[in-house]
Amino acid sequence: MAVNTQQYLSIINELTDQGVKLIAVSKTKPNEDIQTLYELGHRDFGENYVQELVDKQASLPNDIHWHFIGHLQSNKVKYIAPFVYMIHGVDSEKLLQEINKQGLKQNKIIDCLLQVHIATEETKFGFDGPALHEFLLSQRLSSYTNVRIRGLMGMASFSDNQQLLNQEFTILKTYFDKAKMAFPNGQFDVLSMGMSGDYALAISKGSNMVRIGSLLFGARNYTK
Repeated sequence: MAVNTQQYLSIINELTDQGVKLIAVSKTKPNEDIQTLYELGHRDFGENYVQELVDKQASLPNDIHWHFIGHLQSNKVKYIAPFVYMIHGVDSEKLLQEINKQGLKQNKIIDCLLQVHIATEETKFGFDGPALHEFLLSQRLSSYTNVRIRGLMGMASFSDNQQLLNQEFTILKTYFDKAKMAFPNGQFDVLSMGMSGDYALAISKGSNMVRIGSLLFGARNYTK
């Protein structure tokens, strides 16, 4: 399926009215699909795989804001550090240390979101509530001079149970409000939760950044 441009325009208008940023999740999709949205003025794209992101970045316009939204291994940070706009899934302090190290090498500050585990599935990654609280209250963050923590990200359970999703988004919003107190300078301003199937609920619970793929690009092809 080609990009659904009418759907895109409808969603982007809806989100802009609500002050919500759209990350168009383009993983497994061809460059032509990204170019289509680019020509409509879209600049924020999300990728899950390091090699795919590196290849796309090399061949698409250089003013695209590339968001790495997948599970990132420490040994692969160096490949995306030179150009990545934001790393969403920072799920451990070990990963943050490596991002800081690569930011230092590139002489740049890398924007990051801390990933919080809110879902019932064990396969999801992230800090739990107590670990997040301990890290933000500790003084360790001040030693990471080449990362900027911009907010929190979470993935709800893969479920149609609205009550469960509601509960998980509410928990993440509570963590966000609490964590914000550790950042009095106002840089901590992103709460990223909600995807194609649940973004409206996530926004109603306080999300100001959503990651939407299949509604824009159609179902993914993982056979490549």
